Amino acid sequence: QRAKEVIVQAAIEVFEERGVSGASIAEITKRAGVAQGLVSYHFGGKDQLISAVIDRWFETVLGLPSVDGTPDEVLASIIDAVFMATAYAVPLQRVVIAMQQQPATRRLFAASEERHDDAVTVAEDAVRELFRARGAADPALEEVMLRSVLEGIFVKYSVYGDTYPLEDSRMWVHDL
Repeated sequence: QRAKEVIVQAAIEVFEERGVSGASIAEITKRAGVAQGLVSYHFGGKDQLISAVIDRWFETVLGLPSVDGTPDEVLASIIDAVFMATAYAVPLQRVVIAMQQQPATRRLFAASEERHDDAVTVAEDAVRELFRARGAADPALEEVMLRSVLEGIFVKYSVYGDTYPLEDSRMWVHDL
């Protein structure tokens, strides 16, 4: 299991540096410090390793912690968790943004999205219910707009890194 994790982390780093098409299994396993055969053993091949990286992204986004409390407290915890993940997962986010855009990996992203569809629906429904409890006139629109703002910040931070005003953005979102 440790080797599998080390390979995924190395793949994220190499994909970020070279892009998916420019990355080789040999380079990934060298970075991971493992034998090349372990990629075949744990993943089957490069496409399955790419899928594991995309799955990691979904697991990161869907595994954000939340607190129990009032609707306002829960919303604040969701916002803070997204910002914490934004600061933590920049290499992963950059890789997945590229994979969403590239024809060679778009199909792998779509397949991962389908695998996580139920969990995404549960998360979206929970946020809609949260906005409903806060008295929103259109909870579905509130959920879409919050997600759009947070995803936009995630993308901007991925592009601009530490020059992006992440903490100021977090405070601005809290004031919405």
